[in-house]
Amino acid sequence: MNSIISKIDTGYGILIKAASCLQPVLLLIVRLYWGWQFFQTGWGKFQNLSKPAEYFNTLGIPFPMLNATVVATTECVGGLLLLIGLASRLAAIPLTITMIVAYLTAEREALQSIFSDPDKFLGAEPFQFLFATLLVLAFGPGVFSLDYLIKRIRGRNRPGLESRV
Repeated sequence: MNSIISKIDTGYGILIKAASCLQPVLLLIVRLYWGWQFFQTGWGKFQNLSKPAEYFNTLGIPFPMLNATVVATTECVGGLLLLIGLASRLAAIPLTITMIVAYLTAEREALQSIFSDPDKFLGAEPFQFLFATLLVLAFGPGVFSLDYLIKRIRGRNRPGLESRV
């Protein structure tokens, strides 16, 4: 019996190691795809700021032009930072807030149906953007990022830093 448990334990350990190798690649794909999507969305807003400002006005968002500019800037700059993996977790915070505000304003019905009709919540436009930012916020940008490279360089220049990072 112990032999079977030992084999299962060994097999499970191999599975965990193999699956863990997917983490940096998955984080890279999430950052590249959704960073680019954020950038494009923000850039699109900048092309005609009056259009998102008018939409924000219909939603009752105060100072619609200012907020359209802030959202476009957040999406462009935050998207680029995600794309290159620089200050990724920090960039994920305003992007996450932007997507939460999108749910609270433009997708309120989807948000209110989170438990009664989860498909409506999951199908709303902000969901995938929000999910991507939460992944980066929780797990970081991964090893294929400038954040990781900077951490490694700083660790080499300051002995003992590796244990604190």
